[in-house]
Amino acid sequence: MDIYWTQVALPAFATLFVIIDPIGLMPVFLALTHDMDARTRRRNALYATCFGAAVLMVFAFAGRSVLDFLGISLPAFRIAGGLLLFLTALEMLFEKRTERREKNARDAAADPVSSSHDDVWVFPLGLPLIAGPGAIASIILLMGSHDGEPVAQMIVVAVLLAVLLINLVMFLLAGVLKRYLGQTAIRAMTRLLGMILAALAVQFVITGIKGAGLT
Repeated sequence: MDIYWTQVALPAFATLFVIIDPIGLMPVFLALTHDMDARTRRRNALYATCFGAAVLMVFAFAGRSVLDFLGISLPAFRIAGGLLLFLTALEMLFEKRTERREKNARDAAADPVSSSHDDVWVFPLGLPLIAGPGAIASIILLMGSHDGEPVAQMIVVAVLLAVLLINLVMFLLAGVLKRYLGQTAIRAMTRLLGMILAALAVQFVITGIKGAGLT
């Protein structure tokens, strides 16, 4: 059981927590729901998390089939996914990711259709903030890394659901946590998570290169 904890659960949690980034999403959620009453804010938090979970679960179980249909090998996707995650890590280290999310929030607020209380949980909360390209690539890579290992894959899915549950809790407690964390603490945590993600991204690329027989 220890091998599942060290080689499956911990790497999956580190990757998905950094990519989905519940801490970084918290201020964006507040910006998008600042004019909503508490009940509407809670409903949007729940719907957005469930919608993001549904999208990621589809890619978790059908992502490999999509790659096979398109003729993309898993090593190639690992390399591409690793490069994508590395770019995300750079954005986090240099605070570009926060700027992009704030821009998405402003764009959604400026659009009366997308900022409607009825569908803000779809865009931009569910997509692309929770189930973004990085999260989709990560879950496909993690599931593909344990192809033919149903126990390990179920652990990855359980970790994904745990991270999404943390995200939901952060959304529900956003108003309270904002008063205690502050922007400085959020920036420091984002940069630390960015360093971890950069290392994980490089590991994905190395594994992909080895899988493609290029070493």
